[in-house]
Amino acid sequence: MKHYEVLASAVALAAGAVTSTALAQAASAAAQTPSRALAALFAASDAGELDRNPVSALARGDTRNAGRIGNPLSDAYFAAERAAAERELAALAAIDRSKLTPDEQISYDVFKWQRSMDLKGLQPEMLALTAVRPIDHFNGFHTFFAELSSGQSIAKFKTVKDYEDGLSRFDDFVAISDTAVERMRQGMASGVVQPRLIVTNSVEQLDQMLGEKAEDSAFFQPLKAFPASVSAADQARLRAAYLQAIQGKLFPALKRLRDFMATDYLAAARPTVGLLHMKGGPELYRYRAAVSTTTDMTPEQIHQIGLDEVKRLHAEMDKVKAEVGFTGTLPEFFEHIRTDPRFKPPSREWLQQEYVRIGKRVEVNLPKLFSTLPKAPLEIRPVPALTEKGAARGSYERGTPDGSRPGVFYFNAYDLPSRTTPSMETLYLHEGAPGHHFQLSLAQENTALPNFQRFGGITAFSEGWGLYSETLGRELGVYTDPYQYFGYLDSQLFRAIRLVVDTGIHAKGWTRDQTIQYILDNSSRGRSNATAETERYIAIPGQALAYKIGQLKIAELRSRAERELGPKFDIRDFHAQVLMTGALPLAVLEAKIDRWIAAKRRA
Repeated sequence: MKHYEVLASAVALAAGAVTSTALAQAASAAAQTPSRALAALFAASDAGELDRNPVSALARGDTRNAGRIGNPLSDAYFAAERAAAERELAALAAIDRSKLTPDEQISYDVFKWQRSMDLKGLQPEMLALTAVRPIDHFNGFHTFFAELSSGQSIAKFKTVKDYEDGLSRFDDFVAISDTAVERMRQGMASGVVQPRLIVTNSVEQLDQMLGEKAEDSAFFQPLKAFPASVSAADQARLRAAYLQAIQGKLFPALKRLRDFMATDYLAAARPTVGLLHMKGGPELYRYRAAVSTTTDMTPEQIHQIGLDEVKRLHAEMDKVKAEVGFTGTLPEFFEHIRTDPRFKPPSREWLQQEYVRIGKRVEVNLPKLFSTLPKAPLEIRPVPALTEKGAARGSYERGTPDGSRPGVFYFNAYDLPSRTTPSMETLYLHEGAPGHHFQLSLAQENTALPNFQRFGGITAFSEGWGLYSETLGRELGVYTDPYQYFGYLDSQLFRAIRLVVDTGIHAKGWTRDQTIQYILDNSSRGRSNATAETERYIAIPGQALAYKIGQLKIAELRSRAERELGPKFDIRDFHAQVLMTGALPLAVLEAKIDRWIAAKRRA
């Protein structure tokens, strides 16, 4: 996935503090009613978050501080974030939860979980394991900034101010890049470093960026097609200023980063890939697993769930294999899917057109399952060339609440011969509609929610919903072809495999090659995809655990509701209960659905 939250985790930005005015309002409200105190706390927290993190504001279409990035790697930034979390949790504890409405209690619980996990991650002992490893090939700030500057992401270039803001951001990026080198030197001194694989991949990205002419780089793309509102004189001035900044500031900073990583840091990098082999790694992995799954399950428990799901889904795949008349083994059927020319996409253009066709078929049936549809449009685009090699098969970037920037489903067209077509329908359901596009858009369009619920992200919920959405295919008029249904099973299987291999790498010491081979032996994924996925799990430990754990919980809750409500069960109502309060920790979601079931039974 490529949700903005993942990218922003690499560039979560500028230090600051909750304003004294906002805190005063919160304190004043606290003297009145718990509900007003809670609303004031949420407003103050959101104001502080946007002040400290202007790119988060930019993602919402708020351009007031668009010329800032700040330095998310500085001591001042971490101190401000930690102080804000401590203040907000103290203010929350002063509010009597029992006197809140049911929806306010949900908000209370979500906020408490989020800020508690934030605070744990901001402790010095945890930062000693994370801040000193500030760059990787999957969501590094270098590729994030290239996308941000390209005009194809959250930062738009429609006015002279937009261009001036883009130019201003270069200075902050240079500071971030140089601070990253300082942080990595600290990690070298403490013995906490990235795997060589991550360093090599990141250097390759930096080489690609530095190998381009300034005029051909992502950073100059908005200067190639100005809107009509920008005068000829401003166009000439801005082109000159951008070229000077790219050549005189940006490229030198990238070169310093690249040279340090390719020499000093690579020599110090560890040959192993899992956190198990890094100083403090086991503790960090348990934290990452807890953040990603919102549970207290151990890596061993998660690993076993994955093994059980792999076994169950292999049995379902055997049924499809028999249906299409394939007489070989399941691994042979995987190889058949991987290699038969009829399952190869002929071109990037064909992929795009086919995803559009799938979307139109799904769109007709969405009202049968959902009472509220997003207002935001959904666009389909290929993954940018700079990041496509290491990117997942598909991803989603949310639009703005007012619909001025659409949600985007990105499909990966890198190495087309290694791609297969049977997974296209299930991928669209996950990344597009009704997956991430519905979950993220409906949350941010719901102005009754506090902003942290409208715009925040909880991976187990978001990715769990995306994977659950894939299970709706037959209800939405797809999976009529047995090979596309097999692709759905393969997608479910792959998320089960993620439980096995992510814990395998980081808690059991699996190697890169061992992980790739497990994926090839147990799914129909091609080597290119298996390699990219493996290197993703190495780069962002624990994130891949969220998908299957979240989906299993949502499916369990639907089955429970269907069983207990019988004829009173309404699928549209169930989906509204899941989606319309934003992303929730799984325990909070379960409690909400149980209350809904109890209320429906009494009605």
